[in-house]
Amino acid sequence: MAAAAPAAEAAAVYPPLSQRPIANTVCLFDVDDTLTPARRSVSPQMLSLLSSLRHKVAIGYISGSDLIKQQEQLGTPSLPVTSLFDFCFAENGLTAYRMGVQLASQSFIQWIGEENYKRMVNFMLHYIADMDIPVKRGTFIEFRNGMVNVSPIGRNATVEERHAFNAFDQTHKVREKFVAVLREKFADLGLTFSIGGQISFDVFPTGWDKTYCLQHIQAEAQAADPVNYTAIHFFGDKTAKGGNDYEIFEDPRTIGHTVTSPEDTAKQLRELFDL
Repeated sequence: MAAAAPAAEAAAVYPPLSQRPIANTVCLFDVDDTLTPARRSVSPQMLSLLSSLRHKVAIGYISGSDLIKQQEQLGTPSLPVTSLFDFCFAENGLTAYRMGVQLASQSFIQWIGEENYKRMVNFMLHYIADMDIPVKRGTFIEFRNGMVNVSPIGRNATVEERHAFNAFDQTHKVREKFVAVLREKFADLGLTFSIGGQISFDVFPTGWDKTYCLQHIQAEAQAADPVNYTAIHFFGDKTAKGGNDYEIFEDPRTIGHTVTSPEDTAKQLRELFDL
């Protein structure tokens, strides 16, 4: 919450949400391979383009990762990420910020319960231990507020190791097979297993996918200075079925745009919004 004051000051340079030139429109973005290269920092060119877009429409990002990772990728040493977007949806919107102010959050561990969580995590760790892949590093399971992130190679892998694993995975379907086993083993828990990025997949309660953030967007119609967002554009790269952008991409409330890279995102934004 300490970031709220500077975030509010930075947001003050933009028109209020209800006074944007295209006031009924919001653009939501995936992060990895949409706004930034996977797990890398955003470019100054992209930040400049997003700033120009923000003078026309509301903007936000939606990511399965936690806020710390988004600060690393999208923020700067002098500006919190919550000041650079009108809406910040970490962990699929389970942790959410509007104009630099945090909204109500949800807890995965409270939802699933400690015994079910331990049963699932113990199985995952045994499965990973028995998995034969070229490289293993560390942090195979990352507990987050709204989900669990599972990585067969481990989140401590270097950028080069991530690229190598991603290529290996495309051929050997390591994550796809892992997820299939988990769906069968834990069918009773009401969980969704969603593959995203290069090295991992997310586990969360069904309905807590990226569409979860849309309730915050729709709530703007009842805000003190209301905006009814009738055009919700979503830009993402993992929009095929099984990818972690699929549900929000296909949701009838959104206008989905598949992108292949940050450069492609920039190209589509310039064409759509005359930037």
